Amino acid sequence: MLLCRHGATAANEMRPYILQGCEMNGPLTAIGETQARSLAEALSGFRVAGVYASPLQRAHQTAEFIAKSHQLKVETDVNLRECSVGRWEGLDWETIRTKDTEAHDHFFADPATNPHPGGESYSDVLHRAEPTLKQLAERHQGENIVVVAHNMLNRVILTPLLGLPLRLARQVKQANCCINVIEWTTDRAELITLNSVLHLD
Repeated sequence: MLLCRHGATAANEMRPYILQGCEMNGPLTAIGETQARSLAEALSGFRVAGVYASPLQRAHQTAEFIAKSHQLKVETDVNLRECSVGRWEGLDWETIRTKDTEAHDHFFADPATNPHPGGESYSDVLHRAEPTLKQLAERHQGENIVVVAHNMLNRVILTPLLGLPLRLARQVKQANCCINVIEWTTDRAELITLNSVLHLD
């Protein structure tokens, strides 16, 4: 399984960084489209049996570049959508820390179990996304598939594969249009490659 993050959006390019959860649904920027084309080119040498994506525009648009190079259609699954960040959607961390201090501190005490206010915890995301990825892996045993998802969702999936507690998921970096390679078997998943961006240089 080639688990990728979508290309850059306007929100990704903003500084300070703002949270882009599952409510913001903007398209790729020109930079994001360039990244997506580079990603598609990097994956063109693989024999790909299926291309799957979050239904959010930024992920689906990225996946379309990949699918086109393999003469495939993108299949979407709502369980691959980004983590819901609730009322923090579109805000930067400093604003959240200073204006929603109690909720900020509660969330960071254990983000694995404490949800974003009005949104999801890391465990919530893991519990909906991991079974979906396992089902896709089982459907395509012995085949390569591409899954295009999101920053936080990818981190939540990858953190346990690194042997880290889920509360540390934010420490696992996921660049726009990065590639993670996961080898799934019937009883386990093994991370082979993490956050590869060599194709973007």
